Amino acid sequence: MDRMLFLAMTGAKHVAWQQATTAHNLANVNTNGYKADQVAFRALPVVGEGTPTRTYVVDNTVGHDLSQGSLQQTGNPTDFALASAGFFAVQAPGGQEAYTRDGGFVVDANGLMRTRSGLPILGDGGPITVPANSAIEIGQDGTVIATPQTGQDRVPQIAGQIKLVNPGAREVYKGEDGLFRLSAGGAAPADPNVRLVGGALEASNVNAVDSLVQMIAHGRQFDLNMKLMQTADQNEQRATQILSMNG
Repeated sequence: MDRMLFLAMTGAKHVAWQQATTAHNLANVNTNGYKADQVAFRALPVVGEGTPTRTYVVDNTVGHDLSQGSLQQTGNPTDFALASAGFFAVQAPGGQEAYTRDGGFVVDANGLMRTRSGLPILGDGGPITVPANSAIEIGQDGTVIATPQTGQDRVPQIAGQIKLVNPGAREVYKGEDGLFRLSAGGAAPADPNVRLVGGALEASNVNAVDSLVQMIAHGRQFDLNMKLMQTADQNEQRATQILSMNG
């Protein structure tokens, strides 16, 4: 009885964790550049004398879905998206290099290019700074071209090049802040094969319909485990009554 109760309790707990992950994905269905978290169950052997062949099933985060989200044409010159696999580099709040696909930029009062969440956009030499009062154009290779809009000299000039990387899905992990980092630490090398497209944003790759179906399935699995717990409790009560009657 105790074993059945424990198995049902463990199952309910891990299904609830899966439900939380699915709910988090669904909450980010409209977040630009968001990559869905993926979870799965895996079997773990029970360590202990007398039960060497038994296994329990636990929840396990297996990674993230890095498939391309749909590109939405905005026509806004401050929007950009990645048209291939990979990321562009930003400076995380702690100062280290991190990666994202959430394109689009603003220029702060100091001329620093930042994402709309406020993170500095990195080139090979560090954060990219553009001259004041300049129109910004970004090439497919990440080259940032600044054209002054005031003064006599309005010749376009290269202000920098956004660092584009493609370390591979197994080489990165996603932090709680939504940014990707190298699993081994350090910084990824630039990859000339990663391409940008201007005037567009990449939508989340979360499929809302699939996520809703998963939530329903998780809810049913949770209910099933709760019923097993109730059954185990009822069986234990009946067994106790029978033992009491038999003295």
